[in-house]
Amino acid sequence: MKKCVLTTKAEIDKTLSQKSVLGKHQLEPLKSLFLGGKIPFGIIEDYKISDTEAEVHKHEGDLWFCLEGEVEFIYGGELVEPWVREGSDGNELGGKGIKDGTKIILKKGDWLWIPHGQPHMHWAPKKARMAIIKIPKA
Repeated sequence: MKKCVLTTKAEIDKTLSQKSVLGKHQLEPLKSLFLGGKIPFGIIEDYKISDTEAEVHKHEGDLWFCLEGEVEFIYGGELVEPWVREGSDGNELGGKGIKDGTKIILKKGDWLWIPHGQPHMHWAPKKARMAIIKIPKA
């Protein structure tokens, strides 16, 4: 049986007070809990990103909440030059981009739901931090 995990506002504030690092990455301490399967959410930072891969999750959707900054998303459409991600048992695809997708800018306070099976990619030319919640396919 999985255990309940409390994440307080103080812990989120501490996570968000971390100095930004160039690139795309998850922030600790939530990263370890998220990747270890103990929680279905994390905080991702995009900082001065212009080149990124597209992805598709076959068995889960992504619910995004922009905590700070602005982040560009492209979603929908179809993957360009898709491949199966290593270690995903075929459940996750990557791609060089997205053809005929919808482009939006997610701003602080905005939510974006991307259902399972939908290509998506994101980047921030400055800095953006987003909460991501993984929701299993029903």
